[in-house]
Amino acid sequence: MTTELTYLALTLVLALVQIFLPAGARTVEFGSKWNAGARDQTPTSVRPLTGRLERAQANLYETLPLFIGAVLIAHVIGASGALTVWGAALYFWARVVYVPFYAFGVPYIRSLVWLVSLAGLVMVLASLFL
Repeated sequence: MTTELTYLALTLVLALVQIFLPAGARTVEFGSKWNAGARDQTPTSVRPLTGRLERAQANLYETLPLFIGAVLIAHVIGASGALTVWGAALYFWARVVYVPFYAFGVPYIRSLVWLVSLAGLVMVLASLFL
């Protein structure tokens, strides 16, 4: 497996982890009875952490399809090289760092980390045309 596909697989694991983080926070906040129920109505969260984890998850899911597509296309056309390896690495590691920064409400640096992940994505996309 190429380095880029390894980073893609790790990013999918991160996406799975980010499913469980807000789910766990909601269970802590609303209780296991709510979690086991039909969840017809979700109470409004009063803990900032729950909402932040939900938004961090949604933020990953906004760019994840683009990253998946870019890495897979690069793999298919044989565009593996420094640009794709560094781009995939930047995207993955920035997304990992982004979660705690968002969860703990760290301003500015969180946005900078997001920009690093975007730069990684752009690097992989650029490799498709170079």
